[in-house]
Amino acid sequence: MRTDLDHLPAAKQRDLERAVQLIFEEFEAVRETATGPRKRGKILKVILYGSHARGGWVDEPHTAKGYVSDFDLLIVVNQKEWTDRAAWWTKAEERLIYEHTITKTLRTPVNFIVHSLQQVNDGLAHGRFFFMDVTRDGIAVYESDDTELHQPKPKTPEDALAMAQEYFDEWNASGDEFLQTAAFTVNRGWTKKAAFLLHQSAENYYHCVMLVCTFYTPHNHNLAFLRTQAERLDPRLIDTWPRSNRKDRSLFEKLKEAYVKARYSKHYRISVEELAWLAERVKELAQIVELVCAERINELRTSVLGK
Repeated sequence: MRTDLDHLPAAKQRDLERAVQLIFEEFEAVRETATGPRKRGKILKVILYGSHARGGWVDEPHTAKGYVSDFDLLIVVNQKEWTDRAAWWTKAEERLIYEHTITKTLRTPVNFIVHSLQQVNDGLAHGRFFFMDVTRDGIAVYESDDTELHQPKPKTPEDALAMAQEYFDEWNASGDEFLQTAAFTVNRGWTKKAAFLLHQSAENYYHCVMLVCTFYTPHNHNLAFLRTQAERLDPRLIDTWPRSNRKDRSLFEKLKEAYVKARYSKHYRISVEELAWLAERVKELAQIVELVCAERINELRTSVLGK
């Protein structure tokens, strides 16, 4: 795996170094509270993947789209127990967001996923495109030792096609069901329930496109995180959510918060007009996801026919 970062500007390299430093600081702090075998938890690797690894990142905060590519990091740990994001990585995530949005210490937003070494190697053994892409294009920005990841074992074209079609049929239908049910609840005046259902619809569409294209999706309900992970697969997904003004960004934030607050907070409020705007965005997301997935499935079908 590559270790060089020469293709990144000096400012990006400093941002990345700072991000990794923060992750380690928060990891060590929470590890001090662990008991039993978890006390021996360890970060084995930190791998930069996605657009900043490949060299195709976007940094256009002042344009109409207002889009900035995140640093995508895969953190590889030695124990599966340490992959529980809510239990062990919330502080790291919060601090990265704080230093990007409040103190501006980090000029590049950061997203990370956490997997054990066994999970990564299992993903490679099962031919999951995501892990194969990470090992092919990723850059190791930290390694505790020289342990190599397993060699990937790609799926047969037939198996890949069958799995992609199965994922699409399941997850796209689920997204449609949530979207249609959200419309019903709006008509009944159940606005908080409608917000939650729209969140679930968008979440299912994001899971759908990631599973079809990579055979992998993170176990995460954070819509902003899922959006970032999906958008790196196809830039057409970026157009779903306008980012150039505060109102549009705040409405997406309200949708993101609906997963918890629409169910449990008596203070959560959302209007019919806001729901209508969000529903249109989710419908557009559904259309783009269907297009991207259809193209991917056709590619896999072509590879089968070309054997």
